[in-house]
Amino acid sequence: MARVRTGVRALRAVLATVLGVSLAGAAAGCSATGGKRAEDARKAAAAEGRAAVDTPKWTIAMVTHSGDGDTFWDIVQNGAKQAAVKDNINFLYAHSDEGQQQAQLVDSYIDKKVDGLIVTLAKPDAMKASVAKAVKAGIPVITVNSGSEQSKAFGALTHIGQDENIAGEAVGDELDERGRKKALCVLHEQGNVGHEQRCAGVKKTFDGDVQNLYVDGTNMPDVQASIEAKLQTDRSIDAVVTLGAPFADAAVQAKRTAGSGAEIDTFDLNAKVAAGLKSKQLGFAVDQQPYLQGYEAVDLLWLYRYNADVLGGGRPVLTGPQIITEKDAAKLAEFTERGTR
Repeated sequence: MARVRTGVRALRAVLATVLGVSLAGAAAGCSATGGKRAEDARKAAAAEGRAAVDTPKWTIAMVTHSGDGDTFWDIVQNGAKQAAVKDNINFLYAHSDEGQQQAQLVDSYIDKKVDGLIVTLAKPDAMKASVAKAVKAGIPVITVNSGSEQSKAFGALTHIGQDENIAGEAVGDELDERGRKKALCVLHEQGNVGHEQRCAGVKKTFDGDVQNLYVDGTNMPDVQASIEAKLQTDRSIDAVVTLGAPFADAAVQAKRTAGSGAEIDTFDLNAKVAAGLKSKQLGFAVDQQPYLQGYEAVDLLWLYRYNADVLGGGRPVLTGPQIITEKDAAKLAEFTERGTR
């Protein structure tokens, strides 16, 4: 009976945290201050780093294909850490942009017998055996960001992220609406299947011409120089699409030094991109809500451990794409500054 009571208390605590404001609002006739008390309690718990549940302190590890200094993954981690506090989770993080090293990091967490794993499948062939090893060991796995097509086959519970083909197609449609005729799609990581899918999606729906440009994403001066050289030699390029927020600024600088009139657009959002949209240095951004990817991955693993819950019904849980333009920049500025968008 003790375990049942503990589970009920945990579920009630989660419901109170997630739904406290709306439930109190619905019962405003009985208590005008109920919603405020619930919100104050939630904020106090978060400020003090206290969990909203009393389930065991499970350990969940995330291993991504991020390279050093990629701010996108800072936002993913912010979401994961927030959920970890709420769910009484010990959260671990590691990364490598080399597929073999990423797989080795996953193997190390399997050896540590973590209670759940979150992985990216940017290079699925390198990750397949490690994900299978985790599943065989009874460790639940959720994939995020990349690898939606391989996630289910590899044995993951679900995938959280955007469909990269659909995201690319959305960019192609947006470029058409803006009257663009020739686009440069800048790929900053060799072998990343998600990047290839994005540019392929752009080509599928864009009525104009699309050229791929491969650059070394770990060397920003090289990224800028490569884009600049392309813009100088081909004046017909009227749109540059970067596949990550940190590379949008490099494209803006390359445009300026090349004397090009091309519009700079990008995948992903951060504070600098939001400022660029507001100042019209950037045309639009494609947001896949990385904070939500991290938050939901941790939260869903907690739900699986606690209540055997799974979302998606065998299909990816989509967090994007969402086209962000100048008109959206102001309202998102606060969120990008705090690292949640």
